[in-house]
Amino acid sequence: MIEIFFKQKGQILSETDVRILDKLGLDDVLWIDLHDPSGEEKRLAEEFLDTTLQSRAQAEEIESSSRYSETDTTIFANTNFLIPGPDDYSSVPVSFILSESILVTLRHTPLRTLSEVQRKLLNNYRLFPTGYHIMVSILENRIDVDADLVEILSKEISQLSRRIDLGESMDESFLLDVNQLQENTMVIRANGVDKQRMLSGILKSDKFPRDVYSKLEVLNKDVDSLIHHANFSFERLEYLQNTVLGLINLEQNKLMRVFTFVSLLLMPPTLIASIYGMNVKLPVISENKWWDFVVLLSLMLLSVFMAIFLFRKRKMIK
Repeated sequence: MIEIFFKQKGQILSETDVRILDKLGLDDVLWIDLHDPSGEEKRLAEEFLDTTLQSRAQAEEIESSSRYSETDTTIFANTNFLIPGPDDYSSVPVSFILSESILVTLRHTPLRTLSEVQRKLLNNYRLFPTGYHIMVSILENRIDVDADLVEILSKEISQLSRRIDLGESMDESFLLDVNQLQENTMVIRANGVDKQRMLSGILKSDKFPRDVYSKLEVLNKDVDSLIHHANFSFERLEYLQNTVLGLINLEQNKLMRVFTFVSLLLMPPTLIASIYGMNVKLPVISENKWWDFVVLLSLMLLSVFMAIFLFRKRKMIK
């Protein structure tokens, strides 16, 4: 699909028929949005701009160090946009091509960010005199979305922390939740670094209009702030994970203490019962079997109470 935004009679119009390019000049077009374009749409856009657009595979394979490049006539910038899912985030590549002050966006996934900028462009085109201004607006909108993702992540971490404070059971599912949030935090941080490198390349360029550089510097600071927040969130998650593991170890230690105490408590009476079970005639044993049972049971109980007394004296039990 292709959507072309062009100037006509003091207003901005949009057209989804690629053949409209035959009737327009370079000064008329502001933005060509290619959303999963067909071969013909891509070819006609390339012919109109006299440049070559990247394929989807090329956009995905571009290394982070090559997020921004430029020639004498064309600027190429690539970044990834995050799309939140039920549990994790998916990363989709978006390419920006600027030629003759015309912005070309190439993507293969519907993006709310671009839809909102398109709506703003149609409502107040004077804010977007060139494709450079449109690109900066897209980045502003996208970084706001990323900030919302970081805020949501922070709330989810606070909910996990509250579950610990309320004394809820810390089972395997809790640790899996923490691990998933750690993965999401790493994805957000990596995405922020990706945008920061692209913005760094743009700020070094002298091709953008001077009036957008102040906005680009603010965006760069915003991204840096998001990266710091992501780092802090990851540290919080590590702290939560260590806390949960510590609580689990405490529970296991308590259980082991109970088993150890019971084992030691039963050792003396077990020894007495074992000696009696050897059928050896002892001095304290009389001919009266009933009396023998009472004596041996008393010895066993006495040994238990003595063990409890010793445990209490050594403060091994309360």
